[in-house]
Amino acid sequence: MRHENLHESGIAAASHGQRLRERIATPGTTPLIGVYDMYSASIAAEHYDGMFVSGFGFAASYYGLPDIGFIAWPDMVAFVERLRGAFPQHHLLVDIDDGYVDPEVACHVVRRLERIGASGVILEDQKRPRRCGHADGKQVLPLDEYLEKLHQVLATRTDLVVVARTDATEESDILRRAEALAATDADVVLVDGVRSEEWIRRIRQVVGDKPLLFNQIAGGKSPRLSLSELGDLGVDVAIYSTPCLFAAHQAMDEALAGLKGADGRLPAPVGQRREIGVRESTELLERNIARPHVREEVGV
Repeated sequence: MRHENLHESGIAAASHGQRLRERIATPGTTPLIGVYDMYSASIAAEHYDGMFVSGFGFAASYYGLPDIGFIAWPDMVAFVERLRGAFPQHHLLVDIDDGYVDPEVACHVVRRLERIGASGVILEDQKRPRRCGHADGKQVLPLDEYLEKLHQVLATRTDLVVVARTDATEESDILRRAEALAATDADVVLVDGVRSEEWIRRIRQVVGDKPLLFNQIAGGKSPRLSLSELGDLGVDVAIYSTPCLFAAHQAMDEALAGLKGADGRLPAPVGQRREIGVRESTELLERNIARPHVREEVGV
């Protein structure tokens, strides 16, 4: 049914935030795949219906810099707008780090992201200089200061999913902050850099019925767990921050080393392995043009 007919029939499509909220409430662990540019998102969209706009990946791809606070919010908003245009039906959870320092800026960014169709955001309690959640040397804001920022963001959003994240590393502080975050109106709680299954169980206990998110990153501090294992631990959402970025890193390094070793001759297809060439790449990108807009679907 076309968008103009939805109003005539009195049927309205669910918002992006509500769709993600409903997906998280279904049984099992919802996976969201980290993407770092439009090409990686195009490939991820072939396999999963949810994406995570990773700060680590965006800092690496857009600036060529580590994830230590270089991201400017207008760049992130512009990227999410391009993503939503190409992937109207996918869930888009966006990492906004510390809200770009000030609560006023955080609220402005949340309004912008909700307006362009983001499904949700993650807001952390780190203070500057910030670090990747699985790096050493993280420092956190006083809990009251973070909660004030979080409450302002929650009051600003209309229907956007808000994930409250703590980067605490001291054991008693982890549990204290997780419990405090769960007591807010945030939709989901994330404790980043969880080091063991036992700690997932302890965090799950203190957050009660609040949905719990787990961040998996290769080479990070957390154990590598399947979705089934995470479901058994009571985890509702799993974000995979960097599988596309790290796979591209390895593949490009190997391809260019091979090209150099072959004196610049492009390799011929080997065995049954599918070659990616002009046709395959163009077909992938053409699907971003042909994909129907979410507003044209009833109840999507």
